[in-house]
Amino acid sequence: MASFRPKYITFDCYGTLTNFQMAEAARDLYGSRLDEPRMQEFIKNFAAYRLDEILGDWKPYADVVHNALERACKRNAVAFSPDDAKMVYERVPSWGPHADVPAGLAKVAKEIPLVILSNAMNAQIMSNVDKLGAPFHAVYTAEQAQAYKPHFKAFEYMLDMLGCGPEDILHCSSSFRYDLMSAHDLGIKNKVWVNRGHEPANPYYGYTEIADISGLPGVVGL
Repeated sequence: MASFRPKYITFDCYGTLTNFQMAEAARDLYGSRLDEPRMQEFIKNFAAYRLDEILGDWKPYADVVHNALERACKRNAVAFSPDDAKMVYERVPSWGPHADVPAGLAKVAKEIPLVILSNAMNAQIMSNVDKLGAPFHAVYTAEQAQAYKPHFKAFEYMLDMLGCGPEDILHCSSSFRYDLMSAHDLGIKNKVWVNRGHEPANPYYGYTEIADISGLPGVVGL
């Protein structure tokens, strides 16, 4: 892929660029009430319910977090409080980037416009983006698209706003389920998987693998 110079490099934000800390928030809330095996199960359930919550019609991300946390608590016999969900949601803007992100992004941003497509709310995302250490051409949210990834509608909104086609972009994500599977199905042939250990490799979907964002400049020949 090194010979391919896209019009835009598009990114997932939370998890790929921003250090997504839902598990840490859950530990802070319930770690004193659950032993380690049960805590691991809770974290796994909380993640699964967040994905399930976004597969229907769009709703504010505060509702996604609230519903997913409540369902995880019920499944694990832990008392749920709406205040806990509010605390988790309000933490999101405080999260910063993975350590490898600012330098890798800054190098690429000098040559290729960078774009974010995030399952985010407008009021939260820019606090995270401002911490990434590089300029972005555009930041698109699920709130704007009225759809969360992996819905095709979110990607289609981004392409429409950019005025380009799937063949014009390189999409970069640490997640197959949220990003790379949908990108594949929409004809985005140029993809990068940032292997942050969230999911196992899945070569069927066709991508270049990098360990972190420091490897991205080499993918586009920089």
